[in-house]
Amino acid sequence: MIMQNYQVLEEISIYLIDEEHTSLLAQQLAPLLLAPGEQGGAGGRIHLKGELGAGKTHFVRALLRACGVAGRIKSPSYALLETYKVSNLYFYHLDFYRFSDPREWVDAGFRDLLQKQAVVLIEWPEQAGSLLPPPDLEISLDYAGAGRLARLTAYSNKGKSWLTSMVLPPQEFPPRDSPAAES
Repeated sequence: MIMQNYQVLEEISIYLIDEEHTSLLAQQLAPLLLAPGEQGGAGGRIHLKGELGAGKTHFVRALLRACGVAGRIKSPSYALLETYKVSNLYFYHLDFYRFSDPREWVDAGFRDLLQKQAVVLIEWPEQAGSLLPPPDLEISLDYAGAGRLARLTAYSNKGKSWLTSMVLPPQEFPPRDSPAAES
């Protein structure tokens, strides 16, 4: 799969001990997505990467809940797209895991979603190859012992402002007492 090289503006890493800490990270980001901010209106594009079971969908569910989405939040693994609306803002949760050709996301008509002022959350963006524009923020979740190492990378000024606005606890990577530190 051909991947686009985007310019990194800011990057931080944080060790997430468990699902609760993954949810807390999502809760930190949620109000930033809802605020108009200096870098344009509310909304933005977030790509989520990581192996199966690394916590991508859990993160998205926690983020959507923190943004005010009520009711059932389904994984778009089979439907490819789940849509939500809070106030005037649309949330599009896409999952490209099942794509075998990068052009499938274009053929499905998803390109139009990227033009709107909305929150666009894409799991498995690498399945679209170099056809996707750069996200505001990419979140990579990697197994690290019992927890996850989250790497948040900003590719736009909006994404950079989100990272610099988040208040994250200081950490070691991985913490000394985690099983990942022993490997």
